[in-house]
Amino acid sequence: MLTRFDPFAPFQMFEGLNRELSRGMSDSQRAFAPAVDIYEEKDAFVVKAELAGVKPEEIHVDVENGILTIKGERKLDREENKDGYHRVERWFGSFQRQFTLPRTVESERIEAGTKDGVLTVRIPKRGEANKGTKIAVKPV
Repeated sequence: MLTRFDPFAPFQMFEGLNRELSRGMSDSQRAFAPAVDIYEEKDAFVVKAELAGVKPEEIHVDVENGILTIKGERKLDREENKDGYHRVERWFGSFQRQFTLPRTVESERIEAGTKDGVLTVRIPKRGEANKGTKIAVKPV
């Protein structure tokens, strides 16, 4: 059976699992998970994650067995003995996001950088992934 090719399907594999695991948890039990945007360019996939308040040296990005992992920790930026806080709504703590990469990427050439609290991970496609294959149609 043929199905429509969705290049973003591998990126969605862990998302359903994350939703299932967090269902039924209170806000205090849920872990901090940065918001992520994923889009495709002509020669690469791009993953952008909101990581305001996380130092670049505290962000770890790696690829193993075709899985892109972004992890780190956003620390509470106040002294524990300081009083006067009326409300804390920002999420803090360790985080980890994982995405299954398509086979058409060059994982050894992935680049990552931060600017204005946003992590950008650029995942280059293989050169041959952009080229199609022409199939001649012959009369039977």
